[in-house]
Amino acid sequence: MKIIIVEDEIPAAEKLEHLLKEYDSDNEIIGKAGSIKRATELLNEKDGQYDIIFMDIQLTDGKSFEIFNHIQVSRPVIFLTAFNQYAIEAFKVNGIDYLLKPLTFEALSQSLIKYERLRDQFANQTPDLTDLAKILSKVSDKSYKDRFLVKLGEHIRSVVTADVAFFYAEGRTAFLITKNKDKYVVDYKIETLEGLLDPHSFFRVNRTFILNISAIKDVLVYSNSRLRISPTVEFDKEIIVSREKVGDFKDWYGGA
Repeated sequence: MKIIIVEDEIPAAEKLEHLLKEYDSDNEIIGKAGSIKRATELLNEKDGQYDIIFMDIQLTDGKSFEIFNHIQVSRPVIFLTAFNQYAIEAFKVNGIDYLLKPLTFEALSQSLIKYERLRDQFANQTPDLTDLAKILSKVSDKSYKDRFLVKLGEHIRSVVTADVAFFYAEGRTAFLITKNKDKYVVDYKIETLEGLLDPHSFFRVNRTFILNISAIKDVLVYSNSRLRISPTVEFDKEIIVSREKVGDFKDWYGGA
């Protein structure tokens, strides 16, 4: 399989290449790019020579979706990102999967298996995007967790995800806080929770907190253009949107 990698972080590109070789030693990386400009040039140069693209969403000069405004891409794309709110946009531009960083071999393997199932749809032809959307709707639908089991002493309860105000981590332990101010331990790491939650409703604002949009009471401009969030549930810890996520938070909160 001939592959193009669009990734602006060298360590991430090297890790991806290593995992691709681990999956199949015959996989060949025929080009790499780290910006919208260079990716556009590379895809034009290699047109018809590659089978699939692995593409980071956030590049040095903007979001990689802009590439599709400059050229027609006729092969499938597997998107990579540290954020989970771009899934719908990704599937509009030849995306067949959407992998959250840090990338694991297991997640990559599942994506490549999906690609292999779809390969005949792309071989030797430019796919019709209408038909492609129908195909992807069948194989790429992702369901999100709608409830969580929690323990209360010797009892087990089920908490509906929509009733969760936010999740947060203390060390290695993750908790959920409900809109009724109940607090429970959840058996997931905060990184895992990010991939289980509907990105339309939940956003990870920093390394510690994942918020439900319906539980945000106010957003204040904080020092150095950061944002401070006041949840509808009183909480004794300050919730600050990390600097690198401010732009994505505004897009999510504004419905972009």
